Amino acid sequence: MSRQEVFDRFRENPDVSVLIVGAGINGIGVFRELALHGVDVLMVDRGDFCSGASAGSSHMAHGGIRYLENGEFRLVREALVERNRLLRNAPHAVKPLPTTIPIFHWLSGIFNAPLKFLRLRDKPSERGALVIKIGLILYDWFASPYRTMPTHRFTGRAKALEQWPALDSKVLFTATYYDGFMPYPERLCVELILDSEALSNTARALNYVSLHSADGDTVTLRDELSGETLAVKPKIVVNAAGPWIDFTNLAMKQQTRFIGGTKGSHLILDCPELYAALDGHELFFENKDGRITLICPYLGKVLAGTTDIRVDDPDLARCTDDEVTYILELVNVVFPTIKADHSHIVFAFTGVRPLPSSHASRTGAISRDHSIRVIEAGGGISFPVYALVGGKWTTFRAFAEQTADKLFERLGMSRKLSTDAMPIGGGKNYPTSAAEQSAWLESLKAKTGLPLERLRVLFDRYGTRAEEIAVFMTAHEDAPLRHQPDYSRREIRFLVERERVARLDDIILRRSALAMLGDVNGALLEELAAIAAEVLGWSAEYTQDEIRRVADLLVENHRVPAGRFDSLAAKV
Repeated sequence: MSRQEVFDRFRENPDVSVLIVGAGINGIGVFRELALHGVDVLMVDRGDFCSGASAGSSHMAHGGIRYLENGEFRLVREALVERNRLLRNAPHAVKPLPTTIPIFHWLSGIFNAPLKFLRLRDKPSERGALVIKIGLILYDWFASPYRTMPTHRFTGRAKALEQWPALDSKVLFTATYYDGFMPYPERLCVELILDSEALSNTARALNYVSLHSADGDTVTLRDELSGETLAVKPKIVVNAAGPWIDFTNLAMKQQTRFIGGTKGSHLILDCPELYAALDGHELFFENKDGRITLICPYLGKVLAGTTDIRVDDPDLARCTDDEVTYILELVNVVFPTIKADHSHIVFAFTGVRPLPSSHASRTGAISRDHSIRVIEAGGGISFPVYALVGGKWTTFRAFAEQTADKLFERLGMSRKLSTDAMPIGGGKNYPTSAAEQSAWLESLKAKTGLPLERLRVLFDRYGTRAEEIAVFMTAHEDAPLRHQPDYSRREIRFLVERERVARLDDIILRRSALAMLGDVNGALLEELAAIAAEVLGWSAEYTQDEIRRVADLLVENHRVPAGRFDSLAAKV
């Protein structure tokens, strides 16, 4: 169904069993569960799909080793099982990542860890070799179901410095274990939506549609693109708005204090010396303030973060100057001879974690677990609201499954199928071995005539969806983008036509990593906007407004140097 067809359908019949508000990973997970069981469900988001908290993650699928210290064993066990499932079900989007902890002490934290576990202490303390060893043994044990990666290993100073010569020479050991890396989490969300709608013709998702108000049995939605409103009558509302949950409840006349979010900021650095020093590993370590931080290779650049700062209004969250300084200084904690500075920043991003409201004295002590808060009908509305509080990217499927089971009970249904082994998007029929991938690519070359090098890029980017995209690209005349030849005009057109692009920033921030990698300038924005305008029917005036809006967005929200868009200013 097209966007207009969805609106027309609900104008004819406003009834829907479940309305999901928020198309981040938690909302999308529930959407898939319901679609799989044929429930009529509508999911809306006031922005693009996966444009809020889910876009601000550290791009990791991990178990959360540090949560062991807080006694969250259930969460770690669940996260590790779900991480392994993601590696199996979405191998194109979640890749094994060696993660290394530099260790500078033997016994530090040996007394602090059990005191924190018993809730007798809430002060950070550097973890030494013994504490980390115990934690990794537990981590390996919890990860044993569906094991997909090697267990941890300890390395002594000599071998560690041989592998990482720039590492602080005071290191005693390094501990290496494996987690998952998600280079394109936003793309995974889009693929989950497309998969879900393919499962059922009663599952529909709309971006740029907000919940405006609610009264009685009716929820009024607002199209943020046209300004039109639409009334729907849900049996149940699922509030999956993440850090905006309390704001969404308020729009439905329900005053709650479920969320106590914290802001996490990250930088993308173009620093070849730092990238080489990582040697393909994420470095995961404690900063001087006890905050766990990371430095990770990211598609030829370096991702560094993160902060953990309480925020009241997620709409105001930005990566501040203080956070930039904090993150840049992380590099010197582990690589004292490498100087990362402002000139290396190509992109910055911030996400607000939808953590439960908490009086914990330290943000790191707030639980990362998930829960469902139910608001029964009353107070001006005649339907229940299920608010999804907390959660991690890695555990979205388990959280969605638990939520859906409660919804099924309310709807008088029962679970018939599970998503635990269901491939996602380009992970379907994914060739895993090098030989299988070579054969798959050779077959696609014979079918499309595209060079193997180009098909390899598409495969790395889209998994087995590369076949559909390659066929689309070769159906008509195509050419590389003038200002980013790693993409082609028909490839971008496919994203716009088939992946629900509605605005220009959807292309560069969520259907690709162009902005994060620092590849966007004024000329590329104009080139991409021309393709989008042709597909979406934008006027010349609207197209120029989009170009200017997105340039301002990148400068103000993502610290992209303003000089990249000087060519646009010259045309005004």
